[in-house]
Amino acid sequence: MSKVETLENSECDEADNLLGNDEDIDRASRSLKAMSHPLRLKILCVLGKDELSVQQIVDAVGTSQSNISQHLSTLRDRGILDSYKDANRVFYMVGDSRTLKLIGMMKEVFCRC
Repeated sequence: MSKVETLENSECDEADNLLGNDEDIDRASRSLKAMSHPLRLKILCVLGKDELSVQQIVDAVGTSQSNISQHLSTLRDRGILDSYKDANRVFYMVGDSRTLKLIGMMKEVFCRC
């Protein structure tokens, strides 16, 4: 079997595994839906591997704090972001390195860098 056929077969196996598990499909669907909003996607791109305060995110994204807070809450509730409080500031970070990989792949496919 050629290297290309092996790669294609392993990709098919991975797709078959995903399609065979309804829980995984449901979780992937919910996560992608949460990330699909343009502002939420922008927040994820701004965060990257960093931990940022709400105000830092507001400054980078350029919208109101209340709007950012609503979107951060959605991403946190879906398990995409983690957060912690330090004194009177809340910091957010991407909770799973696999999400960072997904964002990186989306940048490769959709961004003109």
